[in-house]
Amino acid sequence: MARRKTEKSKAQSRAQTNARAKPAPKRRRFRPFRWLGRLILLAMAVPTLWVLAYRWIDPPGGYYMATEWWRLDTFEREWRDIGEMSPHLVRSVIAAEDANFCAHWGFDIEAIRAAMKANEEGRSLRGASTISQQVAKNVFLWPERSWVRKGLEAGFTLLIEAFWPKERIVEVYLNMVEFDTGVFGAEAAAQHYFGLPAAELSLTQASRLAAVLPAPKNRSAADPSANVRKRARSITAGAETLRADGRAGCALP
Repeated sequence: MARRKTEKSKAQSRAQTNARAKPAPKRRRFRPFRWLGRLILLAMAVPTLWVLAYRWIDPPGGYYMATEWWRLDTFEREWRDIGEMSPHLVRSVIAAEDANFCAHWGFDIEAIRAAMKANEEGRSLRGASTISQQVAKNVFLWPERSWVRKGLEAGFTLLIEAFWPKERIVEVYLNMVEFDTGVFGAEAAAQHYFGLPAAELSLTQASRLAAVLPAPKNRSAADPSANVRKRARSITAGAETLRADGRAGCALP
C-alpha cells in the first residue's frame, strides 16, 4: 500500500514538473502587412471573378441602366448574341468608336496621344476611350468622371481584355450601350428607330445608329440632323474600309 502511494506521488511530481517545463503559449501578434496583403488579394479576387463570370453570363445591367430605369420607371432592352446582329452594325460601331479595336489590348495609345496633344493646344477632340473601356464603365462602374473611376476603369479594362475574347467584348458593348433615352442595346434600338430586328439592319441604318453615339439623347437615327447624316456617311466609309481590309474580323463570329 505504501509502495502504491509512493509511485502515485512520484507520478504527480513528474506531471507537475512537466507542466512547469512547458512554455507558455505565445500570444499572436498583429501583423498589419500580412492583413494588408490579404485585403489586397481579396480586392483583386472579387473583380477578377466578377469579370470572369460575365465571360459566360450575360450582364443583367449596370449602374447607369439601373438609374435610368429608376428615373423613367421603364426602359427598352432585349439581349441578342452577336451572331444575331447585322455585321454592318458591328463594323459601323467599331469604325465610329474604336477603329483599332482588334489591334490594341484595351487602350489605344495613338488616340490617347492625339487627345493629349489636342488638349495642350486648346483644341477640342473626342475622347480616346476604347470599346473595352466603355464596357468597363457601362457594366461595372458609374458614368461620372473622376480619377477614382478612371483608375478602376483601367483595371477592369485589363481584366476584360485578359479574360474575354474580342467578340464577347463587342457583344456586351452592343447590348449595354444607350441609343436613345431609356433604349439600351442594338435590338431595342433597331426596333425603336426602324421597326426591324438588329439582324436585318442595312449599312445605312447601322451607320446612323453608330452616329448617335456617344450622345444619343441629343441625336436621332430615324430623323437624323445634318450633322448626324454627315457623321453617318463617314462611318459608312469607315465600315466599308474595315470590311475590305478585315480589321474588324476579331469581333465577328
